[in-house]
Amino acid sequence: MVAQKFLSLMLAGLLIASSANAGPIAAGICYAGCAGVTVACFAAAGFTFGTVPGAVIAATPALAACNAAFGICEASCVAALVVPVP
Repeated sequence: MVAQKFLSLMLAGLLIASSANAGPIAAGICYAGCAGVTVACFAAAGFTFGTVPGAVIAATPALAACNAAFGICEASCVAALVVPVP
């Protein structure tokens, strides 16, 4: 229940802050933010991010959701690299 609530808040945050327009530094900050939120999501599910085998992630719905949200977040950070810095 806690992991689902946290995941809902995380996804809402990702939808609000889906892009950055400041170049490579902003992209790096965005990637770090994605990783930080994913670490918290895994912790809410009772696991440690980076130490869980892929088969366990796929078999655990909360971890699969965290992992999917991480991929979406990382993909949204690419916008910071595509937009030129003024």
